[in-house]
Amino acid sequence: MEQSAFKTKLKRILKSGFFSFWRSGFVSVASMLVMIVTLSVIAGVVFTGAILGATLEELRNKVDVNVYFLTTAEETDILGLKSRIEAMPEVAKVEYVSREKALEAFKERHESDAITLQALEELGDNPLGAALNIKAKEPSQYESLANFLNEENILSNQGSRIIDKINYFENKVAIEKLDRIIDSADRLGFGLSLALVVISIIITLNTIRLAIYISREEISVMQLVGASKNYIKGPFVITGFLVGLSSSLITLILLFPVLYWIGGLTENFFIGLNVFDYYIQNFIQIFLIIIASGTAIGAFSSLLAVRKYLKL
Repeated sequence: MEQSAFKTKLKRILKSGFFSFWRSGFVSVASMLVMIVTLSVIAGVVFTGAILGATLEELRNKVDVNVYFLTTAEETDILGLKSRIEAMPEVAKVEYVSREKALEAFKERHESDAITLQALEELGDNPLGAALNIKAKEPSQYESLANFLNEENILSNQGSRIIDKINYFENKVAIEKLDRIIDSADRLGFGLSLALVVISIIITLNTIRLAIYISREEISVMQLVGASKNYIKGPFVITGFLVGLSSSLITLILLFPVLYWIGGLTENFFIGLNVFDYYIQNFIQIFLIIIASGTAIGAFSSLLAVRKYLKL
């Protein structure tokens, strides 16, 4: 009996919420427009985060430490050191450049410099040593890697030192500055995104609060006839949910042509990231974020407005 009464009450709440959503057409549209702006800001935060992440990752990839070896160093000793470095937890990747590859790269860089190439030919032998290009997981970890290579007595099987030079100490200032830029960009991006989302939610809350204020007389009558608080709040929560759901779907549709239009611009200006391609490739995740945000903000804002603004 109680279960049947609960189902009946739930159906009435749902029906009343749907009816209120369609009946208050102008107010619902106004609320949806504000909600679309809010969800667009949230979507903008998602895409800005993707652009910032791709840019910072590209900057990280451009930083490495190069270890140059003496020309007398044996390849087996260098490869053994490479294996030791790869086993370190802070290392992301180690690339071995043989003496032959180093010579080819040198000739390519100076292909228009005839004097340099002629001098190289006169030497007869390859003057370049092999090298290891080391990428750490974070720029802040390069110093410990360089100190390990510099302080560790890296010897060959014959007991002689095989490292000629480590370029970290020459580029230390630039690497540390880049590390600070990356950290600052991460913090600034998070703070700005959070502020924009909070401001948008507050605007949406005030709009829905105004919509509920219009129905204050209806709420007073329901209270007078003995309706419970949950029964009164239920239709408004459903209406807020529908506003959020409708706004979410419209936002997802509007994002398609907008991102298609600016996709080429972001690809040219932000290290190859096309936001339209990102939208298509990550559509399910973005769909869930926008739908969850819209329905949660709509329902919660309605609930908060009914409880606090109308003193229920």
